[in-house]
Amino acid sequence: MSRRIHTYDSTLRDGEQCEGITLSLEDKLRIVERLDAFGIDFIEGGFPASNPKDIAFFRQVRELPLAHAQIAAFGSTCRKGVAAADDPGLADLLACGAPVVTIVGKTWDAQVTRALQTSLEENLRMIADSVAYLKAAGRRVVFDAEHFFDGYKANSAYALACLRAASEAGADSIDLCETNGGALPFEVEEAVAAVAAALPEQALGIHCHNDSGCAVANTLAAVRAGVTQVQGTVNGIGERVGNTDLLTVIADLELKMGAACVGPDRLRDLTGVAQYVAELCNVSLPAHHPYTGASAFAHKGGLHASAIARFPEAYEHARPEAVGNRARMLVSELAGKASLVQKAASLGLDLTVPDVDVQAVLDDIKRREAAGYSYEVADGSLALLLMRHLGDYCPAFTLESFRVIVDDHEDTGALAKDAMSEATVKIHVGARRFVSTGEGTGPIGALDNALRLAISESYPQVAAMELIDYKVRLLDESQGTDAITRVTITSADACGTWGTVGVSENVIEASWNALVDSIEYGLVRAAHRGSLERPAAASAEE
Repeated sequence: MSRRIHTYDSTLRDGEQCEGITLSLEDKLRIVERLDAFGIDFIEGGFPASNPKDIAFFRQVRELPLAHAQIAAFGSTCRKGVAAADDPGLADLLACGAPVVTIVGKTWDAQVTRALQTSLEENLRMIADSVAYLKAAGRRVVFDAEHFFDGYKANSAYALACLRAASEAGADSIDLCETNGGALPFEVEEAVAAVAAALPEQALGIHCHNDSGCAVANTLAAVRAGVTQVQGTVNGIGERVGNTDLLTVIADLELKMGAACVGPDRLRDLTGVAQYVAELCNVSLPAHHPYTGASAFAHKGGLHASAIARFPEAYEHARPEAVGNRARMLVSELAGKASLVQKAASLGLDLTVPDVDVQAVLDDIKRREAAGYSYEVADGSLALLLMRHLGDYCPAFTLESFRVIVDDHEDTGALAKDAMSEATVKIHVGARRFVSTGEGTGPIGALDNALRLAISESYPQVAAMELIDYKVRLLDESQGTDAITRVTITSADACGTWGTVGVSENVIEASWNALVDSIEYGLVRAAHRGSLERPAAASAEE
């Protein structure tokens, strides 16, 4: 039987500490759904009570019908001189309702005396009391041993004493943190082996950072030495240069080391998960990323291409299909069509009907992607595109024109909260013409309000739809104001959320296109409730 390795994702906490990445509440909930469907064991949500977003997250995540993952709340041991039962931070961890609590504690003697400014004995008390208190409250407890590898180098006896205190207090897992990312694989393997020998009955985990480029290698070395839980983030995002890329580790463990993490069926969604989270983070997935990047299995013509056809193992260390990617060459075109057919089916659409040229549909999508479109988090736009190819869709309305005016006042200093926008839209619903004006704190809000007013008489269903997230991304910043802009919009109704996308050199036009798709797809959902797969379920599986 394969060795079982538990997966612990910290994208929503450690990942969000990455410079330039901010996740909305809706983003965090959607990521939870996707990681749950992928088979991640534990998902760390953040710091309860640290900010309104995380407070709302722990309240709302309890309502999600998760099939597998357990939600973890993150905090620290009780403060020096404070009993665990009286510590407000530990109280917040319990109050949030998360079934798993992860607390970080210091294991480096210099940190105890210099950073905490307390005694080594008091730090041991803080660790033991905190773990015991949380266990008595019925929680699964993960003890994150901060700076363990630095601490082990400096004073191995004390570092091990800290782990022993957590273990004897009942910690379910002790996860050794390579906090500053400076250790090398042989050092990690040696230290973990020593811990495993000292605490043979204790479940161990590993949490690495990538400052020396060794996070994945260090994690695998720790598994070799005996850990049974691996921590990381999707695509390795995180503070400074990032964390362990959990997806790369999962692929390595399953395909190279014979371990069981998510299983081969779910592993085929690896690339989809990477792309999905990248898009929600509003960043590009690097083309050369292991396993999941667009270039991971790319082969140029000539000897490579001909050799791949006869002996793929010569230039592919793993089968691209095993991780949901594809080889970029002619023999992959059939796989591309098969994937599109499967994707369409998940949206309730059948591309196998007669007179549908799947290759033509695929080519259209590829042309659009080359122009800047991305459908990874835009199922609404993709569904509409497929319906047009199937001849199954007639637009609910047609545009005559729209205009947006931004009204700012000289004395406001152009503060966003003071700058109001006004939008006027002229549309046709069948033979009827509607002109409507709406206001909003931004041009998109104004356009959204104006469009809803214009069609509300014909389509009262729009009252149940809400625009909940909006992202703008310049695809080629070197072009300045001429850069192509991609806009993604997330909308919601009582049954779930959906995404749409628009692309243009003009940000307002790109926004309008995404907005129209949002309303159009929302109307499709309302008209065909039950015939299309619920978007929340679809996004979790794709």
